Amino acid sequence: MSIAVKICGLTSIEAVQAAVAGGARFTGFVFYPPSPRSLGIAQAATLIAAVAPGITRVGVFVDPDDALLESVLAKMPLDMAQLHGSETPERAATIKRHFGIKVMKAIKVAGERDLQAAKDFLAIADWLMFDAKPPKEMTGALPGGNALAFDWELLRARTWPLPWMLSGGLNPDNLAAAVRISRAEAVDVSSGVENKPGEKDPAKIRAFLARAQTL
Repeated sequence: MSIAVKICGLTSIEAVQAAVAGGARFTGFVFYPPSPRSLGIAQAATLIAAVAPGITRVGVFVDPDDALLESVLAKMPLDMAQLHGSETPERAATIKRHFGIKVMKAIKVAGERDLQAAKDFLAIADWLMFDAKPPKEMTGALPGGNALAFDWELLRARTWPLPWMLSGGLNPDNLAAAVRISRAEAVDVSSGVENKPGEKDPAKIRAFLARAQTL
């Protein structure tokens, strides 16, 4: 597969199995209670145990405190912490150093100016993620997984010294255009492979991964 795919917000063993069998290189597990994709620690540990060796296991956190990170990492082997809140570069560095885990920082994008925030994390993060920033008037908006896309042209002429993922509103139908326009080499999908928020559809996961294999 030329395009690396992260299937995020996994909540069932069937979805994990579809992601693993379909060739996902990253799997994402949410630890943020307001999200319909959030997992309890015992449930997450069971799902993560089903991820095959060599597939990166990512925990998704929103402004986590040390107690949450400690409780999660004590029970399951995560490879990376995705920080999807308003974490500062200093907080990201502390998490990486204290917990000995790689860090992916999500940058929420609505316009060109938002990309400037990525610069503060270049010396700290292991990965960047560019996701759509929800509009202020959006009711019930989450930090991510809102099925919203941003203008992929904003990334087209950019180069970054870190590996990065494109996220936000992706699905099997628009994946090819998103990759072509943004020049992304890795993508993240959550709502685009669901029947409803929090309920992944194994068939949609397989379709998304199959489409990625053609790019």
